[in-house]
Amino acid sequence: MFRYRIRTTLRRPLPGGRKSRRAGESLDFMELRGYTPGDDPRFVDWKAYARTGRLYTRVWEGEERARFTLWLDGSPSMELHGKRAYAREVARVLLAAALPDETHALTPGGLRRLRRPSEHDRLEADPRGPMAALGDLVRARGQLVLVTDALDEGDWSAFLRRLAPRRPLLVQVLAPEELDPPRREAEWRDVETGRRQRVDAAGLAAWRAALEAHLRALHRLAAAQGGYAHLRVGEAVVPALRRQGVLEWR
Repeated sequence: MFRYRIRTTLRRPLPGGRKSRRAGESLDFMELRGYTPGDDPRFVDWKAYARTGRLYTRVWEGEERARFTLWLDGSPSMELHGKRAYAREVARVLLAAALPDETHALTPGGLRRLRRPSEHDRLEADPRGPMAALGDLVRARGQLVLVTDALDEGDWSAFLRRLAPRRPLLVQVLAPEELDPPRREAEWRDVETGRRQRVDAAGLAAWRAALEAHLRALHRLAAAQGGYAHLRVGEAVVPALRRQGVLEWR
């Protein structure tokens, strides 16, 4: 079994799985609280009663099982600078970290249950991109994990708010060439729209400023809804995800 799992705050009780701060009946003691009529007498702490003269109930750390839906961006911009192959590797790591919890791949053909890490090839990239796929993304099961360059034009604030019930974890993949493009005049072509534009030094500075603002906004918005990580093509996937709090030890 993969030694890491996806760090998540669980909200939906399911039998078995991960520890949470919900009261349950596992073997790990959590806290004492004042006795309430109807509490199971087996969990009354009689030693605390002997010390204080008041009834307390032992509360145990419960267990929940996480659920994940993985979505992989296959829009045209993902074809650039090795992003597609790198994003697939990121998705492979995330699938291994999500299992054995209930995990689905959300593809253009619908939801597919994934049960083994070797099934990562069933995580088909979606050529529509995140904005066009929103209607399907809102129907994800459990926590939604998106692997994307997040360069779609659109209102990302509204996009993430719409996905808030799915607690989206946005894993953004960008290439070094996009973060630090060559400092020379050139003609750029938008692979999403086909538009061409001549970019000079002033245009390049404007691009850098706009990209930095976009990254800051994405980080803030996604972290507030579920989670965010930013990976550069070529960097080691597991250390990067651990450093940014996406993965934790099992």
